[in-house]
Amino acid sequence: MVHQLLIGTYTGSLPHVDEHAEGLLTATFDGTAVSPAGVAALLENPSWIAVGPGTGTVYAVEETGPDGSVTAFSREGGGALLPIGRECAGGSSPAHLAVHPSGRFLLVGAYGSGTVSVWSLDAEGVPLERTAFVQHEGSGPDPERQEGPHIHQLSVDPVSGDLVVVDLGLGEVRWYAFSEEGRLTLRPDATVATGRAGPRHLAFHPDGGHAFLVNELDSTVAVLRRGADGRFRAASAASTRAPGADGPNFPAAVRVTGDGRTVLVSNRGDDTIAVFAFDPETRALTWLSENAVPTPVCVVVL
Repeated sequence: MVHQLLIGTYTGSLPHVDEHAEGLLTATFDGTAVSPAGVAALLENPSWIAVGPGTGTVYAVEETGPDGSVTAFSREGGGALLPIGRECAGGSSPAHLAVHPSGRFLLVGAYGSGTVSVWSLDAEGVPLERTAFVQHEGSGPDPERQEGPHIHQLSVDPVSGDLVVVDLGLGEVRWYAFSEEGRLTLRPDATVATGRAGPRHLAFHPDGGHAFLVNELDSTVAVLRRGADGRFRAASAASTRAPGADGPNFPAAVRVTGDGRTVLVSNRGDDTIAVFAFDPETRALTWLSENAVPTPVCVVVL
């Protein structure tokens, strides 16, 4: 089966990345290899993207300045993107966003300010008003990269319905109870601490009992298993890099195909998308291939 991919990138140089791409990219994935990428929209540093359920609305952050933005697109014939809305992201250097499974809320995480914002959406997926705001506090064990909170991902636990927040700066993954009105309440007993590994993004397996956590600071992807108490714990881990790879590398995105058999991880530095096979019985990841893509930050399987 062939999937269309939308790939987030950086278009300008920042302290952690050099410019390579022209904007939001599009490509195809046949289950093993990724095709050469083309430009879908000319945005500045569209480092993360998400697609709304039902509406198919595409959302992209622009990671710029102290007050970044979020742009909403409708998908037209042939996969073309048409802008339908634009809002302030609600924090400095927004690095991630996601859409609540209900399609009623947009979840935005700001790396620079270490903040989480929840926005209500109208029937077409256009942002309306903010319903929740959370400020993380503290630091992690790495004084250079974890001197303060740095939100890198927001997602919704498919079993509990909680909001899951990955904070690279604190070295933690936190679970928040999510109300019908879009309000948040921390569940401290569910926190997963990974420390110096630098957790960046998490993807749930379709079975709901496993998740994959990519770590930016040590170039690994960890397999997490849900216990009888509903909490996740580490089960195994693998390098995101090909054997023999060297030089600086910063993994970014992790994705699982719909059948749960394949895991994709984007590598900045190596400039590749790594492909793994996953065995739920052994909870092991097996390296399949790597595919060249310029500065791949975000991968969405459509």
